[in-house]
Amino acid sequence: MSDHAVIVWFQYGQQDLAPMFAVQDRLTEAIEAAGVGEFDGNEIADDGSDGSFYMYGPDADGLFAAVEPILRATPFLAGAVVVLRYGPPDPESRETKVVL
Repeated sequence: MSDHAVIVWFQYGQQDLAPMFAVQDRLTEAIEAAGVGEFDGNEIADDGSDGSFYMYGPDADGLFAAVEPILRATPFLAGAVVVLRYGPPDPESRETKVVL
């Protein structure tokens, strides 16, 4: 079951999406290599001002551990807010926020 989530909210500030897609590829590879879930996609504002990454798996902590080094090493993610959700998308599910 992949009810847990790691969602990254970030300020992007550019319209060149190549750097964002490069990070997305690295996140996907790290998640797959660790066997902790899946990278589900991204959202980016039309003007490139902000965006988000969505990752899901059975253990939010394990998922975050696999991707945290990449997130912290990515300049445009400095100051991003990472939400670790422990359970399905439900108001009852516990969440933890981490600022990069």
